[in-house]
Amino acid sequence: MLNKLKEMGKLDETVQALADARETLWINPRGMENTFDETITQKDIDETEARLQRFAPYIKKVFPETRESNGMIESPLKEVPKLQKALSDMLGYTHPGKLLLKCDSHLPVSGSVKARGGIHEVLKFAEEVATEAGALHEQDNYEILAEDRFRKLFSGYSVAVGSTGNLGLSIGIMSAQLGFDVTVHMSADARQWKKDLLRSRGARVIEYPDSYQKAVAEGRKEAAGNPKCHFVDDEGSLDLFLGYATAGRRLERQLTELSVPVDSEHPLFIYIPCGVGGAPGGVTYGIKKVFGENVHCFFAEPTHAPCMVLGMATGLHDGIAVEDIGLDGKTAADGLAVGRASRLVGKTMETLLDGISTIDDYKLYDYLKLLADTEGIYIEPSACATFDTIARVMQNQAYLEQYRLTDKIKTATHILWATGGSMVPEDEMNHYYSLASES
Repeated sequence: MLNKLKEMGKLDETVQALADARETLWINPRGMENTFDETITQKDIDETEARLQRFAPYIKKVFPETRESNGMIESPLKEVPKLQKALSDMLGYTHPGKLLLKCDSHLPVSGSVKARGGIHEVLKFAEEVATEAGALHEQDNYEILAEDRFRKLFSGYSVAVGSTGNLGLSIGIMSAQLGFDVTVHMSADARQWKKDLLRSRGARVIEYPDSYQKAVAEGRKEAAGNPKCHFVDDEGSLDLFLGYATAGRRLERQLTELSVPVDSEHPLFIYIPCGVGGAPGGVTYGIKKVFGENVHCFFAEPTHAPCMVLGMATGLHDGIAVEDIGLDGKTAADGLAVGRASRLVGKTMETLLDGISTIDDYKLYDYLKLLADTEGIYIEPSACATFDTIARVMQNQAYLEQYRLTDKIKTATHILWATGGSMVPEDEMNHYYSLASES
């Protein structure tokens, strides 16, 4: 495949670095365009937010951990000054501006960024089923969905999804709670505790010794031909994407509450781990809709599974997989163990995403330990994939000059988007922590 890429004129320095499993930072040459897919509008995002508001009374009733937020599934945005200093010392650079941690690792219900999109898609399906049956109307108090009559209605329908772990948790927990017959097809990369948790909540889990793509394919196959089975397509679902995109307005409110300005003199930088791309793509889309050219968004991927940067750098998107350039797709960052990028997200990000970095697995444990030691916050290894992206971006003078950021760095705000971890069992988290000292 490398020879074919060379013939196509797509074997550049970035792609060669990916093939060699070397850490790299790719800057998107079209990132400055800041244009949006006309098929995904702010109206779509607003309608998604309205749906989540309608379901809030139900969520509050069945998930007590959401009572404080009145049934809204949202996470804290925290200043992490101790981590900021520790990262500067570890990486040997002066960290400018303000550093915040977006704790989607502690989102209620399923403890990961996938709760944003996954739960929304299941709720939308439930709303459609109940409305078509004449049992639910938009003006109703959706708390009634907790009644047995709705569980009986939903039990005649099924939900299927393929997942490396966190999406499976959000889909499985929400679907089972509503009463759907739910099956989660999981790849070998998924953590055992996630499979055990899903089974304990009433979901059926089918395991595959193959890759994430195999799990998705089997989930799609199960749903095919069954009009009562809803397949959650992590590789191209608009409903997932829109659920993630609601993060934009919510982040705007949180920054306002913290008195953090975002404008041409106070740029905002977002760093978010990337697997198949749905969650980071949707979050980025929503944030770009709100802040436009004043926000700069970067993804981070493992060196052995850099599917999004491979697809975007070559322009082939889901037409190329990491296995095509000799990589095995295996990584300790189980949620990022994806060989082929989303067919929806790569193309949507072509003129919005600013860049993507790749990271060696062993560093994930070091950053996990650093965050725990400095701020007392524990997140899973994959959620730490962005921790050195800031240094790479800030040291990339060409990028800073191109965007006229050199003189604005001291007034910038940086947000590390922690994507999962609060549901990790204590013994498992202690094991992750211990690996830092061995690396």
